[in-house]
Amino acid sequence: MIPGLTPTVYKKGDKVPLFVNKVTSVHSPIPYGYHDLPVCKPAEDQIIHQSETLGEIITGNRIESSSYEINFLEPQNCKTVCAPVTVTGEDLEKMKDLIKNDYYVQWQVDGLPVAGKKQNDEVYDTGFPLGAVVLKQGTEEVYYQLNNHVKISISYNPHVRNIQNPETGEPIASPDSPEYNIVLFEVTPSSGTVDCGGQPLYLTGDKVEVTYTYSVEFKQDAISWANRWHHYLSLQGEGQIHWFSIINSLMIVFFLSGMVAMIMARTVRRDFIKYTEEENETEVDETGWKLVNSDVFRPPGGKGFFAVLVGSGVQVFFMCVVTMVFAVLGFLSPSNQGSIVTAVLVLYVWMGVAAGYSSSRIYLMFEGEHRNRNTFITAIFFPGSVFGIAFFLNFFLWYKHSSGAFPLTTMIAIIALWFCISVPLCFLGSRLAYRKDPPKHPGSVNHIPRQIPAQKWYMHPIATTLMGGILPFGAVFIELFFILTSIWLHRYYFLFGFLFLVFLILVITCAEISVVMCYFQLCAEDWHWWWRSFLTPGASGFYMFLYAIFYYATRLEVDGFVPSLLYFGYSLILCMFFFVLTGTIGFYSCYWFVKKIYAAIHQD
Repeated sequence: MIPGLTPTVYKKGDKVPLFVNKVTSVHSPIPYGYHDLPVCKPAEDQIIHQSETLGEIITGNRIESSSYEINFLEPQNCKTVCAPVTVTGEDLEKMKDLIKNDYYVQWQVDGLPVAGKKQNDEVYDTGFPLGAVVLKQGTEEVYYQLNNHVKISISYNPHVRNIQNPETGEPIASPDSPEYNIVLFEVTPSSGTVDCGGQPLYLTGDKVEVTYTYSVEFKQDAISWANRWHHYLSLQGEGQIHWFSIINSLMIVFFLSGMVAMIMARTVRRDFIKYTEEENETEVDETGWKLVNSDVFRPPGGKGFFAVLVGSGVQVFFMCVVTMVFAVLGFLSPSNQGSIVTAVLVLYVWMGVAAGYSSSRIYLMFEGEHRNRNTFITAIFFPGSVFGIAFFLNFFLWYKHSSGAFPLTTMIAIIALWFCISVPLCFLGSRLAYRKDPPKHPGSVNHIPRQIPAQKWYMHPIATTLMGGILPFGAVFIELFFILTSIWLHRYYFLFGFLFLVFLILVITCAEISVVMCYFQLCAEDWHWWWRSFLTPGASGFYMFLYAIFYYATRLEVDGFVPSLLYFGYSLILCMFFFVLTGTIGFYSCYWFVKKIYAAIHQD
């Protein structure tokens, strides 16, 4: 059972509200509000808007009351919803375009989304098709068939109240009472009033009169209310594939991580033995990573921007950790639409204090002079980049009159969260960081930088970065497939325990590959490790974007410039988050490693 949720109890004759939401398609990331279509809808002053969270609004949900009247355990047959709706002009062309792009209607009853298009006894698809494209028999002439009749099937289970025995405290099941819980909501659409003896309805000509009708049936189901989401969480029919794929990925990553750790431990140990022996000898030339001990802690070029990226990565890291913990504990459930997006947004805002603190500590370590400016850039740069891309894409959603377009009030709310909460928290974290002494490093830094010898081709920054980014991406690419499927194919993602485990593997992988590449770089007497430590695992964001292109070409059938632009725009935002996240993990791992090895050789 989902924490904090209680079942709604229905008796015979009780009104069952049917809420309409939006229409979506796997061929387009542009959703539309159901009531924005030429359909039956209540009068404007009678429409009840469900309290929508910020996450629901951002994801295009528009949950509103409908004109469909359903009374519990009272079947209906071929009932007319409203007076015929006249569809002409732009509305007619829009309906044809939606049917052509395979748009599905999303409704809900008792918090349950509609399940339709039954494939077998256990597998469903969410929503039901708005219509279908058919060919005239014997010709290639295309007709657009509208599904204006729906057969609504509501499954229920008797509600049993548990009463405790006052003497033993054990629960006693009360006798059966005429109270029930809804456990499944299905819709089977049809065109015209075929089920009622009519003919299919085609959108032809310049004007079409549409009569919307519906039938309602009730049936008892053995599943309990606490487990009713099992119907929906098994909609994909890919559970076995998911489990085996995740286990296989984890085994590969564990094996590679173990190999890297073993090689690293043996190599470092051998070097320490070598340098210990050399310390007992006289006039022995130093080589390798020990030779650059007076330059390894020299601040990098672009130190301010580097601190900004690290601070942004810390903010994303803590946002991800807290979000996944809440999800694993069951507080972020598919039953609460938009809860994950809301949690991500709110937590990101509150983690501004972590961004300000970490960025300022790095900037203080580099002896930066423009502290307030650095803090302000930390609070503005990365979230501003994400907001700028989202705002740019929002223009196209406005142009398409999509429900996914941010309303003006939502834009104002996001900006208020940003500037009234996140920015002040970033400065608060910065103030806490500057109150402490700067981090101390073993040894000292020479005034004159040491010349770096010529490097092998495979130690070139581009080569090492591209090679290093493969392993972190390999740790998540299978899970990434299911995440992209849940986003773009409108599936439910619910294996948060596996996601958290994959995240831990990602952290370990980023840390190990960064340390290994950093060690090889120092052995080659190249002390420019700061940026390399960030970019090496951060390159996995580049591979993620390449995978998004591959997913677009092989799994999606997106047509049109605007849908494609939206897909790649939102994919770019996701990859930017992944870039700063993995890069920050890599930097802190290398920083800890470099401090440890140079402190161990007792440099002055």
